[in-house]
Amino acid sequence: MNNLSTAIKHYIPNYVTNVDGTTDIFKLSVASTSENNLENRISISLKVEDKKKEKTRAQWGSGLEFLMSCVAFSVGLGNVWRFPYTAYENGGGAFLIPYIIVLFVIGKPFYYMEMILGQFTSRSCVQIWSVSPAFQGIGYGVAVSVFSVITYYCALMALTLFYMVASCQSVLPWSYCWEEWTSECFNSSSSGGQPTNGSRSSADLYFQKYVLNETGIENGLGLPSWKLVITLLVSWIFVYIVICKGVESTGKAAYFLALFPYVIMISLLVRAVTLDGAVDGIIFLFKPTWHKILEPAVWYAAVTQSFFSLGVCFGAVTMYSSYNNFEHNVSRDCTIVTSLDLCTSLMAGATIFGILGNLAHEIGTDDISSVVRAGTGLAFVSYPDALAKFTVVPQLFAVLFFLMLFVLGIGTTVAFCNVIISIIKDQFPQLSQWKIAAGVAIFGFSIGIVYCTPGGQYILNLVDYFGGTFIIVFLASFEMIAISWVYGVDNFLDDVEFMVGRRPFFYWRFCWCYLTPLFLFTILIYFLINMTPLKYNDEYYPTSAYVAGWTLLTLGVLPLPLGLLIVGLRNRDEPFIKMFEPSADWGPKDVKKYNEWRDFKHSKRISRMCAKKSKVIAALFGKE
Repeated sequence: MNNLSTAIKHYIPNYVTNVDGTTDIFKLSVASTSENNLENRISISLKVEDKKKEKTRAQWGSGLEFLMSCVAFSVGLGNVWRFPYTAYENGGGAFLIPYIIVLFVIGKPFYYMEMILGQFTSRSCVQIWSVSPAFQGIGYGVAVSVFSVITYYCALMALTLFYMVASCQSVLPWSYCWEEWTSECFNSSSSGGQPTNGSRSSADLYFQKYVLNETGIENGLGLPSWKLVITLLVSWIFVYIVICKGVESTGKAAYFLALFPYVIMISLLVRAVTLDGAVDGIIFLFKPTWHKILEPAVWYAAVTQSFFSLGVCFGAVTMYSSYNNFEHNVSRDCTIVTSLDLCTSLMAGATIFGILGNLAHEIGTDDISSVVRAGTGLAFVSYPDALAKFTVVPQLFAVLFFLMLFVLGIGTTVAFCNVIISIIKDQFPQLSQWKIAAGVAIFGFSIGIVYCTPGGQYILNLVDYFGGTFIIVFLASFEMIAISWVYGVDNFLDDVEFMVGRRPFFYWRFCWCYLTPLFLFTILIYFLINMTPLKYNDEYYPTSAYVAGWTLLTLGVLPLPLGLLIVGLRNRDEPFIKMFEPSADWGPKDVKKYNEWRDFKHSKRISRMCAKKSKVIAALFGKE
C-alpha cells in the first residue's frame, strides 16, 4: 500500500488538458497506513474547474476595502442604541469592566478565528466546515439566524428612513400633540415640569399611534402600513445597489458606509456636550454601580452585547475575509476593528446620554432614568423627544441622526445579505451575482412586510430573541470547540503560521483552548437556566407566537445534531473518529498553495515526532 501511494503521488500529474487547450485541475490523494489522517487519508478527490462555468473567486480591490467593509459591518445599530441602554441598565461605568473583559476573552479571539478561517479556505461559512464535516450544521444554522436578522434589520432601516423624511418638515411632526391625542398628551417641544397624570409625550404617541399604529396582537397582526412598506422597499433598493455586483460594489461602497457615520456622530457629540444638562447625562451613564459586577445577568448582557456589536458567529467576518489575499495580515485588522467598535460604543453612549441629560434638564427633573427608553424606544421616542426641544434647527440634527442610523443599517445589512449570497454562490457558482442578490432582496422584502403591520414590533422582538440571541450563542459555543479541540489548536496554529508566516502568540492559544469556550458554555447554561417567557411592553405573547418562536429556534439549532447524524450514517462502516476528521478538500482553495500547505504540514508532523523522541531519549539517558 505504501509503495502504491508513493507511486501515485509522484507519477500522476495534477492537471489534465482539454481539447480546447485549457488546463483543468486533477487532484488525487491516496492514504498510506500512517495513523495521521490529516496528512495521509484514504480518499480520492477529483476537482475539475471548468472555466466556462466557474469563475475565480473574487477578491477585494485592496486590503483597505476589506477593513472598511468590516468596520461598516461591525459598527452598526447595536453600538448606537443597544450599547447605551445596556450599559445604563447593567451598572453604568461598572458594566465597562465585564464588557472589556468579554471583548478580550470572547470578542477578539472569536473575531480573529473567523477571519483566519475565511481567509485560509476562501470559502463561505458553510463550506469552511470541511475542517470537520460533522459540524457542517453550524454553517446552516448560522444561515437561518442571519436571514432572520436580515428581515427585521431592514424593517428598522425603514423606520429610520420614515423619520428622516418626516424630519424635513418645517415643524417636527412629533413635537406637538395631534388633535386626537389631546386628552392624554403633552407637547414634546415644551419645557418645564413633566405631567404626572399618566399622560405621554407627543413623541411617544407619534411613534406608537401614528408610525406603528400598535393595537396589540390578540386579534392578529393587522394590515401593513403602506408608508412603512414604501420605506422598506426603498431600503432594500439601496441594499441591492450595494450588493448586486458582489465584492466589487461592496468594496467601493464600504468607504462611505464606514466613514460617513463617524462624521455625523462626531458632529452630534460636539452638539450634545454643549447642551445644558449634557454633562449630568454622561455622568449618569458612566457612574459605576459596583455591586452589579457580581451579578451573572450583567456578564450575560456583556457577552450578548459583544456578539451583536462585533457581529461574530454571524458568518459575515468569515465571508468578508474569504475574499482576502491569502497572506493578508488579519491580526492587524482584527485589532483595529474590535478597538474601533469599543470606542464607537463609548462615543455613541456619550452622545445619546448627553442629549437625554439635556432632555431631563428641559423638563425639570433630576431623574434621567425617567427619559430613557429601551431598544427602538431610545431611537424613536427618547431621542426625538429631546430633538423637539432644540431651539436651533432641530430638523437638521434630526435628519443627521436618522441618516446616520440608516447608513449604519445599510452597512450591516449588506454584510448579512452577502453571507447568504456567498453560501448560494459557493454551492451554485454558475448563477450570476445580481440574480442571487435580487432573489435575496425580493424574499427579504416580502417577509419584511410583516414588520410593517401594527403587530410588527411584537414579531421583531420575537424573532430577535429566538432567531438571533439563543441560536448564535449556542452555535458559537460549538464552533469554538470544533476548531480548538476537534480539529486541534496546534493544527489551527500551523495553518495560521503557513498563511501569514508567523505563529499566533500564547494569548490567542489560551483563549481559543480554554477561556473562550468556558465563558461561552457558562453563558449558554445561564441562559437556559434563566429562560423566562418573552414579553413585549410587559405583555405576554399568545401561545401561537411562542410556538412560532420555538419553531424558528429549532430551525437554527437542529442542523447541528442533524448534520452529526447524517455524517455518522455515511461513515457507519468507519471508526467513529472518522466523522470528525477533515475532509479531503480542507485547506487553501488555490491548488499551488494547497500543495505547499501539505508539504508544510508534513514537515511540522515530522518535527513534532523528532521532538517527542528527543524528550524520550532525554528522559531515559539524561541527555538529548
